[in-house]
Amino acid sequence: MIRRNYIIAVCCFLISTLGIAQEKTEEKTDASASAAQANNPLANMTALSFQNYYMPKLAESPSDAFMNTTWIRFAKPVAKGKLLLRASMPFSTLGLPNANGVVNTTSGLGDFNAFLSYNFVSNATTTMGIGPSLTAPTASDDLLGAGKWQGGFAFVAFVAKSPIFQFGGLITWQASFAGDEDRQSTNMAALQPFYFWQLGKGTYLRGAPIWVLDFKKEAYSVPIALGIGKVVKLGNTVFNMYVEPQYSIYVEGVQPVFQLLTGINLQFVK
Repeated sequence: MIRRNYIIAVCCFLISTLGIAQEKTEEKTDASASAAQANNPLANMTALSFQNYYMPKLAESPSDAFMNTTWIRFAKPVAKGKLLLRASMPFSTLGLPNANGVVNTTSGLGDFNAFLSYNFVSNATTTMGIGPSLTAPTASDDLLGAGKWQGGFAFVAFVAKSPIFQFGGLITWQASFAGDEDRQSTNMAALQPFYFWQLGKGTYLRGAPIWVLDFKKEAYSVPIALGIGKVVKLGNTVFNMYVEPQYSIYVEGVQPVFQLLTGINLQFVK
């Protein structure tokens, strides 16, 4: 009788231990999945992000010239995740010295942008989407916007086949088709490679520089970047916080030589 009770107790202990181990494995897998998808711009979930670009030095500008831009972005999947609508609004401050060397600042809204992505590939490891893009001349000052309606397209891809390394890219192009006739027309593209290396426990290394190609103004910028981020899941919300220095290895025209990107993304899990 004692031997039988002992065997039963041992079996219960083993089952309990295996159950706890399985729960921890599932929690670790879930955490890894959240960390891997936290930077997916096409993730099938509602998201809100705040990004700030501080640009203390602008090429082909006075040494005291600077710019700071904060982007507020909202993304919402529709049509059961086949479509993703993303809207972006910038708030900028531009500092330019006058003839006396005093830096005058101009602050306000920039030009509103939105694009609708059709996700023609959407599975657990790979997401790809393409769709139209529209920019509206909402800037509160001529220095902060183009003064033109602009249309184009955006293509984005995100590959997360590995729980350790994820990568992808965003390609956009837009040109003006209406707006203030006294303002210069626009024709520009941007390429944004991004790469993320998971270090464990939600911490990761990252890079998401934007290569700017302004064909009308003949202004170009090719930065490289390496930063660090942290992903934390609280309830049904995934918080993704990061800081990322970016340095331009090629600059032509009025473009940032160095900029510091900081941000926080919030993904709302269903």
